[in-house]
Amino acid sequence: MILAIAIGGALGAVARFAGVSTIGMVLGPAFPYGTLIVNIVGSFLAGLCLMILGERFIVQPELRGLLMIGFLGGFTTFSAFSIESVSLLMEGQLWKATLNTIASVTLCLIAAWLGILLGRSV
Repeated sequence: MILAIAIGGALGAVARFAGVSTIGMVLGPAFPYGTLIVNIVGSFLAGLCLMILGERFIVQPELRGLLMIGFLGGFTTFSAFSIESVSLLMEGQLWKATLNTIASVTLCLIAAWLGILLGRSV
């Protein structure tokens, strides 16, 4: 189980870096779009995997650990969101910090819920 989680975590961290970097290059550095979008996608996938791997299909615990704890744990990052929001506050950009906080929490909860709904319908 530990090895499965470690492999998933490494893959998730690389996927996060690639996603955040690519989105940042496309949308620019004015707002932490990359982290926001990666966290929304990760929340959706977490909800979807919860239903598919937890309720719809019987899968090995190692596969669930690799995907849910490892990959998605490495892919989404509350710590990056927190640092980016605090940095915006420290730069005096209260509006962007507030927008990032509200958007991240709200959209990630909605994405997780949509993933659960989709997973239930599979």
